[in-house]
Amino acid sequence: MANNNNKLKVMMLGGLNEIGKNIAVFEYGDDIIVIDCGLAFPDEDMLGIDLVIPDITYLVKNADKIRGIFLTHGHEDHIGALPYILRQINPPVYGTRLTLGILENKLQEEKMTDTAKLITVEAGSVIRAGAFQCEFIHVNHSIADACAIAVRTPVGTVIHTGDFKLDVSPIDGSMMDVTRLGEYGNDGVLLLMCESTNVERSGYTPSEKKIASSLEHIFLTNTDKRIVIATFSSNVHRVQQIIDASVKFGRRVAVTGRSMVNIIGAAVKLGYMKVPNNVLIDVADIGKYPPDMITIVTTGSQGEPMSALYRMAFSDHSQVELTSKDIVVLSSHAIPGNELLIGRIINELYKRGINVYHDDPEVHVSGHACQEELKLMHNLIRPKFFMPIHGEYRHLMQHKELAEFMGMDPKNIFVMNIGEVLELDSNTCKRAGSVPSGRVLIDGYGIGDVGNIVLRDRKHLSQDGLIVVVATVDIDERTIVSGPDIISRGFVYVRESEELMEEVKSIATGVLTTALDCGVTEWTQMKNSVKESLTKYLFNKTKRKPMILPVIMNV
Repeated sequence: MANNNNKLKVMMLGGLNEIGKNIAVFEYGDDIIVIDCGLAFPDEDMLGIDLVIPDITYLVKNADKIRGIFLTHGHEDHIGALPYILRQINPPVYGTRLTLGILENKLQEEKMTDTAKLITVEAGSVIRAGAFQCEFIHVNHSIADACAIAVRTPVGTVIHTGDFKLDVSPIDGSMMDVTRLGEYGNDGVLLLMCESTNVERSGYTPSEKKIASSLEHIFLTNTDKRIVIATFSSNVHRVQQIIDASVKFGRRVAVTGRSMVNIIGAAVKLGYMKVPNNVLIDVADIGKYPPDMITIVTTGSQGEPMSALYRMAFSDHSQVELTSKDIVVLSSHAIPGNELLIGRIINELYKRGINVYHDDPEVHVSGHACQEELKLMHNLIRPKFFMPIHGEYRHLMQHKELAEFMGMDPKNIFVMNIGEVLELDSNTCKRAGSVPSGRVLIDGYGIGDVGNIVLRDRKHLSQDGLIVVVATVDIDERTIVSGPDIISRGFVYVRESEELMEEVKSIATGVLTTALDCGVTEWTQMKNSVKESLTKYLFNKTKRKPMILPVIMNV
């Protein structure tokens, strides 16, 4: 054990081979720090699941060693798991004002503000946490107050970029602190952990300011329409530009969608957004104004089925009814996997005669670095070792190739899996086993009580339905007292399949009678016999395999 005390261990418990769920862990001796603690949204095959968070078994086991959680910025994929995680571990949480403002809203909803230890920092702040010293370095992103974090350790410095882009004309007037990053590079950096989200895109990410002219064009050419704009609730700069354009064209702004209301509230309160008096109105009051004097800012740009835009599109919103007198602007790019959901909303809007802007004029720019910005980061830092993070496997591999193009030795680049441990001293870096990791599924109030077996059953039920066989038997008399009754859900329409259901009943009766005649008293054996016989028969007849649930009782 003593031998490992002079080694730095770095591991990702999420954010590798996936988009979202970002969480990094650094361990040296008896000290641990964590950077970010995000969630991911469920895949299509995760039926009924609301959210996915990281498995923090390793952190719970080592809770007494954790000196702090450091947050790079306030996006869901970086802070969204904290309301669940802070119930299991409760170290100090460090973040900039807007990041903690958004987090505080989340914790208030969970009634956790009294127990959470939130400590506000700003770019340039240096925090000592056990063997670690962490400096927050300002970067540009699609949310204000984003930072990279430089982690000084006894064996060398690690730079964790968080999410970033180089914006030379940012909305908030402050460019990424390339000077400070360059100073770290000149002093020598042991390990760079750099985001990979946009590594497939060549060139530079356009400036957020570019959106202003697109918005102006939309407002100018739709002076007779009500304008509905869907964007990410956390993109405070985008919402500010929408409000500025609305003010310029004499419109009032209504906000709908819980996360949008919460984040705008926090941003205005903390001074990150400037809204003139009487511009923001309650969404319940939009009927008091002519449609051409209203802008509605909403969530739902990714087509989420419970979002405000989705409910508007399908006439399920309690306060907004969309008509052909509206136009809808989707001010975001599709997150991979959401294309079908977004397409469904766009189709529904067009059916209602509503014009939709989603690509042209350009109404969205990314918050993530493209290839040239990633090259700049590599050039500034010039690390000894490199671990690409925040991306699916193809992103991580392409980032590896980009680092090699920049002249880095392939042996010094580590494409890792979640839970895998990277062990470093001042001169060497190697893989060193793994720790427990994976995903914990959130379903309603349940945390982790839905696993692979439950998901498999849900998938089975959704594909082929369910047949319940209910019977009462008398074991002593070896007779069927009542039933078997057959209940079908999601398999076939019973009224049109009476012959099939009668045959199912007949087979179940035969199996139970045979079992009783042979003196079978073991319930499991009886149920399995019914299940096997019906599965074989129904597959031959229908080529389907419904879930079969025998319920057999003894009088």
